[in-house]
Amino acid sequence: MVPNEISKLELIQARIGFIPKGWQLDKVGEALNIKNNFRKPISQEVRSLIPGPYPYYGPTKIQDYIADYEQDGTYALIGEDGDHFLKYETMRQTQFISGKCTVNNHAHIIESSDTCDSEWFYIYFQHRNITNFLSRQGAGRFKLNKATLEKLPMLVPPLPEQQKIAKILSTWDKAISTTERLIENSTQQKKALMQQLLTGKKRLLDESGERFKGEWEEVKLGKISDVRDGTHDSPEFIDVGYPLITSKNLLSSGRLDLSNVKFISEEDYLQINKRSGVNDGDILFGMIGTIGNPVKVKSSNYAIKNVALIKETGGLLNGFLIYYLSSHDIDKQIHRLNAGGTQKFVALGVLRNLVIRLPTQQEQQQIATVLTNADKEIDLLEQQLADLQQEKKALMQVLLTGKKRVVIDGEVV
Repeated sequence: MVPNEISKLELIQARIGFIPKGWQLDKVGEALNIKNNFRKPISQEVRSLIPGPYPYYGPTKIQDYIADYEQDGTYALIGEDGDHFLKYETMRQTQFISGKCTVNNHAHIIESSDTCDSEWFYIYFQHRNITNFLSRQGAGRFKLNKATLEKLPMLVPPLPEQQKIAKILSTWDKAISTTERLIENSTQQKKALMQQLLTGKKRLLDESGERFKGEWEEVKLGKISDVRDGTHDSPEFIDVGYPLITSKNLLSSGRLDLSNVKFISEEDYLQINKRSGVNDGDILFGMIGTIGNPVKVKSSNYAIKNVALIKETGGLLNGFLIYYLSSHDIDKQIHRLNAGGTQKFVALGVLRNLVIRLPTQQEQQQIATVLTNADKEIDLLEQQLADLQQEKKALMQVLLTGKKRVVIDGEVV
């Protein structure tokens, strides 16, 4: 039910369907205290001279640690400007801070009042679309000044309900943070494992349980693999068709990003594949713009441009090569063979002349298996993270709108 003093237009502007019983539609400047006088800009040059234990906050993250502090309390922050306003669905717009710290002049500081907790502000605006209230700073840039912040509408439940909702959502936040740390740890462990296995510093066990022995052979990639490139033409794009993969679609995680892929006709696809011919198990390697980011494909329905294609020919297994191409050794070789250039382009001849240190096929297979298992562990954690994030998003949609009410002192409010 909408109170008489609140118009339907105000609800539409606030992107609110209804006001739950017992809640209020307030403006940020009326519900909370804005403490921008606490802010202190400190240049990077000055910060480098005063390192210390206290965090120095920018609009979306900690920017540094310094020797002194301006605030000692609990606050919410929201940036004045930045990409977070456009990426609000996946990037947090707000921060929740506690303790001794300093905040720079690009973030607004929000303090609790008697009726509204700063943590509620942090949760409420964390992923909320507020672009219709912001002023523009050029194409795709928005600004939230203090006057606009004061007028931002927000639903405000009674304080006990705010605190209960915050407690519920913090459970998901802790699980998400824990999973993110596990992913980071597993990723670092995999990098260390790659460094040991791909240099021969660590040797695995063969089928008889003995450690592999013997020197690794040095071979040029083009001598032991079929290395090709894609089209040099610019085919016409259509709405539905075959994906044209470029270096922009190759991610450092070893995956293809097809979210913004462009499509070509079957005729163009067949023409391009006369030159390249992508098959399941082939490796794609960026040649222009993004150099490297090797991806092992699982489909033959791709055409390629600005990307090298590497096919197995017998002695070198792509399951091993996909990891070797991600190694520091390959980065160094490309830089050297490119004569120390900017590396915005790498020629096919350079790729064919890359030197690969090659163990036996059996050892290649063992190394590939160990690293693939490490990838599977990371993939599982990333899926768990995605599930947790989706669960939290669904929960926020019902809790922050009052569609689902919480239990306070044994009663559903």
